[in-house]
Amino acid sequence: MAPPMIDPALFDQLKDNIEKDSSIRKDLEQIIEELNQNVSYTQGVLTKIHSTPRSKYPALLSQVESGIKKELDTTTRLAQFASQYPYYKYNYKWGRTLQDAIATVLLCAWLGGMGSDSKPGEVGRLLTLEEVGEVFGVPVNLKDRDAFHITIEEYLLALISVVEDLSRLAMNSVTLGDTELAVQISGFIKDLHGGFQMLNLKNDILRKRVDSVKYAVKKVEDVVYDLSLRNLIPAKEAQ
Repeated sequence: MAPPMIDPALFDQLKDNIEKDSSIRKDLEQIIEELNQNVSYTQGVLTKIHSTPRSKYPALLSQVESGIKKELDTTTRLAQFASQYPYYKYNYKWGRTLQDAIATVLLCAWLGGMGSDSKPGEVGRLLTLEEVGEVFGVPVNLKDRDAFHITIEEYLLALISVVEDLSRLAMNSVTLGDTELAVQISGFIKDLHGGFQMLNLKNDILRKRVDSVKYAVKKVEDVVYDLSLRNLIPAKEAQ
């Protein structure tokens, strides 16, 4: 009897590999789902900023930071687990959730949260990519090894999400009588838009999202212009 042309052990090995990969994906998805729930909670608290006077920001941001603490704890577990495997094999699974987590940190810091003894929080503070990495306790923009990290693209996409939130906040702050905040947001978004224009972006998704920033700039400029016409802000602040 002729020997089989294909060694049956080949399929046994493939079956083992498939089962192992399925187990990894399942464990990974559980961690990501937990992170997603943490992010959703923090985003829910952050939406209250649109109806909260600036004098009450500290109490609200304390709640936001509690939510962010849970995000950071879960991200630590995600980083430890994911770093055992090739980064680019699974990173698509957590990309959007991680972007949203980064956005909550960026927005909280901009609103005056995430302060420390060495660097107190203040409205208008933009955390750098490296500072975001320090907050999460993970590397950023890794090139020398295969491990979990925050990419430049994830940081920029999160920043664009913050711009969208701030453009909405500019209009709502006027409703609350805080015209100064609207003017500050306008200047910040315009500066960001100018910075984005300097980047040579290769990522199609990122390039399309960056295009949306100019609409946010226009929206907030219209708010400030209307305020200036009604003499609700000094003319020099509206420029």
